[in-house]
Parts: sequence; structure tokens; C-alpha cells
Amino acid sequence: MTDTSLISAPASTSRHRPAAVAMAVGSMVCVQIGAAASTGLFASVGPAGSSWLRLSFAAVLFVAVARPRVWAIPRADLGWSVVLGVVTGGVTVLYVEAIARIPLAMATALEFLGPLAVAVLHRSGRWGLAWPALALAGVLAVTRPWQGDADLAGVALALGAAFCWAAYILLTQRVGERLPGVQGLAISMPAAAAATALVGVPQALPGLSAQVLWQVAALTLLLPVLPYTLELLALRRLPSAVFGVLMCLEPALAVLVGLVLLGQVPAGVQVAGIVLVTVAGIGASRTARSLR
Repeated sequence: MTDTSLISAPASTSRHRPAAVAMAVGSMVCVQIGAAASTGLFASVGPAGSSWLRLSFAAVLFVAVARPRVWAIPRADLGWSVVLGVVTGGVTVLYVEAIARIPLAMATALEFLGPLAVAVLHRSGRWGLAWPALALAGVLAVTRPWQGDADLAGVALALGAAFCWAAYILLTQRVGERLPGVQGLAISMPAAAAATALVGVPQALPGLSAQVLWQVAALTLLLPVLPYTLELLALRRLPSAVFGVLMCLEPALAVLVGLVLLGQVPAGVQVAGIVLVTVAGIGASRTARSLR
């Protein structure tokens, strides 16, 4: 089945679209506010340490709620859930390490290239080839390499997060379709915590305290519990191309959250670059074939 717009989605999807759209938007809001709030933990437990702690808390919560019967899950579905966990850990750590070095809006615009790539790879028609060029122009405007002041490590980390986010979208849809409820998350979250322990534990242990643990526990609900649950449920109801259209709002949300919560004021050319990346994402998603 070919899906080229929000209007032409399958009827079974259309019945659930308002709720799915709300879930997707709610997920993005949680991610951006949670990411901004997490910066307050970097001084005590580090970016990777804060990510590992949040993923560990989330793993305990999802396992307690879902109580997955691992022995009853088909081996292939179990394997894909574990892979999803590794990718989830990757996107989480790489993203927070990026925002520790570069502004939130810049990191989000670069990370957004992941969903954009998913849409471009499933493009339909000649116009699909124009969107990567537009996105590249946007990335250049956001990073302003001609000024030589961009943190290259932060840019590289954000691009790594983009790759993981692309894989995350595809894997979340696959796992969400095969396993009911939050069973997939009850398997992927422990895998994510385990995958990030190598880099997270050394950062987190020296700064652990009761106050930090309480802060992490509260932040865990905002990121990753709520957004990952909402994304899982949304991707069950929306083709990934349509989901990609909604994700185009995230760079703009990052600008707003970075401005309000972190006092990060982007330059005019960077705002223009974020607009270009967003337009490229919308165009690519609307000319993409559905993965279903």
C-alpha cells in the first residue's frame, strides 16, 4: 500500500489518527523538556551517567508494569526487542552528550536527519531527491562551519544520534506491531540500560546521592518513560512516513524549549536552517511510501 499524505492513510489508521497525533506531539514535548531538565544533572553524574540512570529506572518500571514472559515470546521478536534496546541506549546517550556540547536546537536539528533519512529512503517520485539537498543547506546554516566555532564533537554525536533515531523508528514500529502493550519496552529498556552501562556507570557513580536519585526518578517519567510509550502507541496507528511528518515539529519545539528553559538564543541564520530542515522533513515524509 502506498501512503503519500496524511489524507490517504489506510482507513484502519484514520480511525485512530487524532489520538495518535496527540501521542506523537506529546512525546516530542516530553523529550525536549526532559532533555533541557536533564542538563541540571550533568555536573553531578555526567551526560551519559544521567542517561544510564534514567534508562535503568525506566527498565525497572516497565518490567514491574508489564511483567514480560520472556520464555513465551518468539525468539525473533525477543531479538528485535533487544536490538531496539541497544539502539534506544545509543540515541539517548549520544543525544545528551551532544546537548552537553552544542545548543539544544542545533542538536535536535541534526538528530532530526534520522527520521528525514527514513522518509527519503522510502520516497515516491522525483521530488524525493530534492529534500536531502534542502536538508543539507539547513544543516550548514545551523552549524555555520564557516565561522569555525561549532563543537565538532557535539555535531558528530548529534549525527550519531540521528542514525540511531532512524533505526529506532523502524524497530519501534516492528516491535510495537508484534508485541502487545508495553511488552516490547519491558524488554528493550533493560537492554538499553545494559548497553549504556559501560559509559554511564563511570560517570554516574562518583556523583550519586539520594537527592540525585530522586531527581533522576522524577525525570525518568518525563524522559524516557512517557515519550517512548507514546511513540510506541503512535507508531502502531500511523505509518512511519506520517509519523515523520509530525516529527518535523521537533526542531521548532527545541528552539522554543532551549530559549525558554535554557536561555539559548539562536542566530537568525540558524533559525533559517532549522526551518529548512523542517521543510525538508515535511516534504520527504509527504512523498514517502508507507513502510506497511
